[in-house]
Amino acid sequence: MGNVLRRSWRALLYLWAVFVSGLVTLVMIPLTLVVALITVIGGTGPLSLWSRSLVGWASRQRGRAGRLLGIEVAEPAEPVTGRLRDVWSAPSTRRTLTWTPVFTAVSVPAGLVGLMVPGFLLGLPQSLLWWAFPVAYRPTPFGLPIDSWGSAFLHVPAQLVLAVVIAIWVAPFLARAHARLSIRLLAPSTTEVLTERVDELRRTRADVVDTHGAELRRIERDLHDGTQARLVAIAMRLGVAREAVSDPQVADLLGRAHEDTEEAMAELREVIRSVYPPILADRGLPGALTALAARTTARVDLDVAEPGVLPVAVETAAYYVVTEAVANAVRHGGAETISVRLAREEDLLRVRVTDDGRGGVDESNGSGIRGLRRRVAALDGRVRVDGPEGGPTVIEVELPCGS
Repeated sequence: MGNVLRRSWRALLYLWAVFVSGLVTLVMIPLTLVVALITVIGGTGPLSLWSRSLVGWASRQRGRAGRLLGIEVAEPAEPVTGRLRDVWSAPSTRRTLTWTPVFTAVSVPAGLVGLMVPGFLLGLPQSLLWWAFPVAYRPTPFGLPIDSWGSAFLHVPAQLVLAVVIAIWVAPFLARAHARLSIRLLAPSTTEVLTERVDELRRTRADVVDTHGAELRRIERDLHDGTQARLVAIAMRLGVAREAVSDPQVADLLGRAHEDTEEAMAELREVIRSVYPPILADRGLPGALTALAARTTARVDLDVAEPGVLPVAVETAAYYVVTEAVANAVRHGGAETISVRLAREEDLLRVRVTDDGRGGVDESNGSGIRGLRRRVAALDGRVRVDGPEGGPTVIEVELPCGS
């Protein structure tokens, strides 16, 4: 019984609230037309403010409906601001404009049904006195005249029964139907949900990639300044110790230890270069590519504009793209001239590597292109490879680098 009463009370409160909200929304409909007219004449300032207010108002009603139904309602997307065309074509605006008249049309009648319960209860004392009114002023509720105490007492249980029926059965059904309709009208479509999810995943992946790049730089710095420096010190001490001892066997052991230490240092340098090229931290991407061109046996023509501040992961990927492309051109293509062009266009870094080698790029034959594609795909970039037999080979890469 307690659950029934609580459910009825919540439903009545909801219907009373939407009755008031429906009247407020009814006033907002002509105001929306006025704001649209002002926008056409004087600019989009009022439209942006009103759009936020209207979408926020609809969001409150959707949240109330979700609380009644006991379901979690996701926060709506931010209302679009800017040009009139952009605001009008935004899905959130169109949903709200569709919801506004429908909400008003169903909320006022539903709220009136909810108001019948307190109306009946407050009318009970009056029903007992209606028979005493002059005949011309006596009401006839339900088509039955009240002309005596007996007829008055007959109306009291009828009103009580109607109030109970509305409160226990009609109001909960009506409130839940109203709440479902509000949520359905304001809920984003499947396409919008998927688009928002993709955007969220893209932002999350960008954050992860940036964090990963920063962590790689930290590991490179720790290995370079810590582990490598200690290995150098150990190698020097072993060399000094080998020169100082007179026992040939001990000197031989120290010599082998010295050689193993130098091999370990060489392996560590390769690991550091694979983690994060130190030259990027020292000279930046243009300087690193200049150094790459200087140590390449083929001629490398550089056209590298200053890209500005780049995310660590993007900078590293661009360097490895050029490194891999140049290495492939020399090792597999027999190129004599390689052209490298790097330019930033707003939030996009474009890399183009062209060589005059023999071409015939075969990605299934260990050319390194597949690894290059995976590295670029991790940053939501694109790779285009054009390497016909006889050349030339062109590798174009686009890397998003927006903040």
